[in-house]
Amino acid sequence: AALLSLTCDDTAAEKAADLALRQINADRNEGYILSLYRIFSVREHPQEITGSVFYLILDVVDTECHVLSKKLRKNCMARFDHTTAYGQCKAIIYINQARNFAHLNTYECILQPVPPRYIWTVCPDCPVDDNPAEPKYLKAAVQSLAKFNVKSEQTHYFSVPNVTRASMQWVEGPAYFVEFLIQETSCSKNDTIADISKCKPLSSELAQIGFCKGSVVNSHLEQEQFVTISCEIYSLQ
Repeated sequence: AALLSLTCDDTAAEKAADLALRQINADRNEGYILSLYRIFSVREHPQEITGSVFYLILDVVDTECHVLSKKLRKNCMARFDHTTAYGQCKAIIYINQARNFAHLNTYECILQPVPPRYIWTVCPDCPVDDNPAEPKYLKAAVQSLAKFNVKSEQTHYFSVPNVTRASMQWVEGPAYFVEFLIQETSCSKNDTIADISKCKPLSSELAQIGFCKGSVVNSHLEQEQFVTISCEIYSLQ
């Protein structure tokens, strides 16, 4: 059969894009849930038996939900334009409507952050995304997590396997903003632990995981440090 070019507002095109992005988000284990910005192009290859293969190019942006949350993208908050990562996903998906079946054959997504020059134009005082692997951001994440470990009702301490997003801003001193994953360790909260980084993470089959957003704001005027933290703990997959 011939390869058909569909308009981007075609019902079949919209359904194929929705199903493809849903399966892409379910398959990824790093980064954030992606949301559809627009359908860039879609081609349909009807099969001999009921069903079609769709070749899609989708413009996407990331949301505030980590992929490990397994949330639907409609339940995830969009990021502000100057903080989002954007890019394209190319996908091939087979859909058989008669059998209510869809299979994502292959996909590739390439994302990039908004250029700093755009952020400075739109919001000159906003923090700009930085390399989350820098030690200062891991330190900020650990400081934020310490507050969670004290206040949470979890039975074990959690540690920071990696920082997923980070930025810095100068207010009355350096202010660090971090997003990071957390993993349950073998150390019980009934014990006094001097250094949680020495606690071994539980195995992936047993450990609860979570996602946190934290900040460490240093005020030179008040000679104080202000720490915030909010976390979501995900059910064992």
